[in-house]
Amino acid sequence: MRQNTANKPHGPSTLTVKGRDMRVRTIGFVILAALAIWFIAANTGSITVRLWIPTVTLPLWIVLTVTLLVGIVLGLFIARRRAQR
Repeated sequence: MRQNTANKPHGPSTLTVKGRDMRVRTIGFVILAALAIWFIAANTGSITVRLWIPTVTLPLWIVLTVTLLVGIVLGLFIARRRAQR
């Protein structure tokens, strides 16, 4: 007998880690976050940033952290707008 699988909704992909089901998306996010933190921690020198008129000298890790946070906020904003459509 053949089962009708066309009507069943598909859930998110999961993996079992230490007895817990985790979404593949969550694992990917954790790996990317760890790589971003490592990259920020490895770049500690000072740089000069020109902001249209003023020129500011800052540690590179601050510039990278601010850039990462702005990217996260913009990504969440865009994802929220797409979900509302």
